[in-house]
Amino acid sequence: MEPSTTLVAAFLGLLEGLTEFIPVSSTGHLLLAGHFLGFESAGRAFEVVIQLGAVLAILTIYAGRLISVFRAAPHDPQARRFILSILIAFLPAAVIGVLAHGFIKTVLFETPMLIAVMLVVGGVILLLVERIAPEPTHDDAMAFPLLMALKIGFIQCLAMIPGTSRSGSTIVGALLLGASKRAAAEFSFFLSMPTMAGAFTYDLYKNRDVLDAAALNEIAVGFVFAFIAAVLVVKWLLGYVSRHGYALFGWWRILVGGAAIIALTAGY
Repeated sequence: MEPSTTLVAAFLGLLEGLTEFIPVSSTGHLLLAGHFLGFESAGRAFEVVIQLGAVLAILTIYAGRLISVFRAAPHDPQARRFILSILIAFLPAAVIGVLAHGFIKTVLFETPMLIAVMLVVGGVILLLVERIAPEPTHDDAMAFPLLMALKIGFIQCLAMIPGTSRSGSTIVGALLLGASKRAAAEFSFFLSMPTMAGAFTYDLYKNRDVLDAAALNEIAVGFVFAFIAAVLVVKWLLGYVSRHGYALFGWWRILVGGAAIIALTAGY
C-alpha cells in the first residue's frame, strides 16, 4: 500500500472514530472526505467495515456493565427487559438493511450532494429538537419501555440515508420520546453494538470477493485509528451532552454540509 494511501486510511479511520457516536453522521463525513480526497474502496467496504473499531471501543468501555447484565439476566427481569429492548430496537434496521442493501450502497452512497444536503437538514432538525423536546421522563437508558425502544429502532432506519447519522436519528428519536440527553446518548451507544456489528458482518460477506490484500491493509489501518478515536469520544460525550446538549453538533453539521454543497456546486 502506498504511503499516501496509508495516511488517507489513517485519517478516515480517525474521522470515523471521532464522528461515529456523535450525531453528525460518520458515514457522511467518510464519504465526503473520500470524495474530495479521491479515495474509493472496493464495494465501499472500507467505510462500513472500519466501524468495527468503533464497536469494539464501545464494548471495551461497557464490558463490565454488559457482563453484569448478562450474568443477571437468568434471574433479573430488568436485565432481561434491557436485552430485549436492544434486540427489538435493532430488528427494523436488520430487516430493512438487508432488503435495501444494494440500493443503499450503489445509489445513496454514491450521491455526495444528497449526503451534504442531509447533513444540513439533520443539523437544523437537531437544533429544533433541542428546543421542542419534551421534559424528560426516562433517565435510565437500561429501562426504556419496549414500545419506546421499537419506535427508536424504526427511527434509526432513517440513517440508511448517508448524511442522516445513526446516532443522530436514535438520539433525536429518544429525545422526542421523553429520554434525557444523557440517556438518549447512552441508549444510542448500546444500540450501536448489534447494529454496527450486523452491518459489518453483512457487508464483509457481500464484499468477500472484492477485498484484496491492499483493501484489507487499508481497513486494518482505519480500524486501529477508529478504535482509538472512538474510545476518547465516548468517554467525553456523555458528560458533555449532559451539561451542554446537542446544539454544537447541529451547527457543525450545517457548517460541514454547507461547505460541501458549495464545493460540489463549484465542481469539486
